Amino acid sequence: MSTPAEAHKATKKTARFIVMYDTPSDIEAFERHYREVHIPLANQLPGLRRYTTSHNATPVIGEPYYLVAMLDWDDIGALGAAFGSDIGQQTAQDVTNNLVPYATIRSMILQLDDK
Repeated sequence: MSTPAEAHKATKKTARFIVMYDTPSDIEAFERHYREVHIPLANQLPGLRRYTTSHNATPVIGEPYYLVAMLDWDDIGALGAAFGSDIGQQTAQDVTNNLVPYATIRSMILQLDDK
């Protein structure tokens, strides 16, 4: 028989937003904006639990991405609320206006099942 904490952990679903950036046309300008403006903006997203990045990920199949960012929330509802918030809209607009001109960007939302 499992404890209530173990039962909760077995059913907890974490939401993750993953963003993959191709090599920017101007790496210095991209990095400056990403570090000085975009990360501080994204860190204000409501309910954000974790924001991690990895440069030059090693691909198993296909071409490498220049940068991969992973943002975690407690669940899909919290992620959706963050994206729908004023800061979520500002963060999305920042990507469109200030990062897309430098790099092709792909993103996806995952629902992770903790086991």
